[in-house]
Amino acid sequence: MNNPIQFISDHKEQLLQTYQELHALAEPSWEEKKTSRYLQDKLSAAGLQIKTYPDHYGFIAEIPGEKESVIALRADMDALVQEVDGVVKANHSCGHDGHSTMALYAALALQNSKATLQHTIRFIFQPAEEKAEGALQMMKEGVLENVLFLGGVHVRPHTEVPYGKSAPVILHGSSATLTGVITGTPAHAARPEEGNNPIEAASLLIQALKQIRLQGNKKYSIKMTELHGGETSNSIPESARFTLDVRAEANETMVALLAKAQYIIESTAKLTETNIACEQIGYSPAATENSVAVRMAQHAIGSVLGRENVAGPCISQGAEDFHFYTWKTPHIPATMIGLGCDLKPGLHHPQMTFNTDALVYGTKILIELVMKADQELEENIL
Repeated sequence: MNNPIQFISDHKEQLLQTYQELHALAEPSWEEKKTSRYLQDKLSAAGLQIKTYPDHYGFIAEIPGEKESVIALRADMDALVQEVDGVVKANHSCGHDGHSTMALYAALALQNSKATLQHTIRFIFQPAEEKAEGALQMMKEGVLENVLFLGGVHVRPHTEVPYGKSAPVILHGSSATLTGVITGTPAHAARPEEGNNPIEAASLLIQALKQIRLQGNKKYSIKMTELHGGETSNSIPESARFTLDVRAEANETMVALLAKAQYIIESTAKLTETNIACEQIGYSPAATENSVAVRMAQHAIGSVLGRENVAGPCISQGAEDFHFYTWKTPHIPATMIGLGCDLKPGLHHPQMTFNTDALVYGTKILIELVMKADQELEENIL
């Protein structure tokens, strides 16, 4: 058997070149055509079995094992759309190009090793993470069929996980987006008593939302991030539209927070005699920590970087649609590793950069994680 870890050391330059090529492709959610084709070509050329889907560019690649049960790794492929140096374009400022690179080379190394694997190894290349839609779509496609373990990885800011270290779990919070329209009564600004100003209703809504208090010690926030109403200075508008950003450290906190928000929206509409129509247009669940998966990730990180470089859990105020997998299938041990890589100034910043040498040890950690899960997990212990 060829050593898959040595394979990564021997192919470091090719791995880093692959990252640069994927970085240059940068395609938005649901439009990852070139990225998907690039990855499929390399995987199929190495002999992996590829399965694609008719309605999107997500796919899976597999290395058959002695059993049909599956050890899976997930990587996301899409880029953000944002303004970079005055130009709005697709831009890899969240590291998905790095995640795809690591999953790709973990697959190539394991395939090259010709190791006897107990389980089938499945690599899930997912679209549309940035829209929090890709994981749900891939689950509809059945990518978790027969899965006993699911792993993932995400590059982390230097303030969360230092370079040379990795965290065995990222504890993202839950997030939701609500959009609404407040409808009042238009009038001339000189005769405000004849109208009902939706912007004033929005101001009351903002203040009421700020007064929300929940029991417990879990963090949460709800704030209005968009408000648009009116076109002229001398008219009271008929309507105003708004967006609420909602965050919670735990899923149960999010449920309580959304219930409070709905009550306040209804109360504000009644108080101001307006109509407030509000709907939820986005949601990501919080992470759930699985002790089996975390223990395996700790082993993998320690094997590659040394036990002293196993960081504690990475607490993130952001969201990640990987957690749909764990939320919908809590019986599957799963974890997302936080890769220390000296990432600055931060995720989603248009000028985000990180030390790409971390991709080398990140890939080795993924290989160790897969091999540990393959050796330990059996259907009867889950």
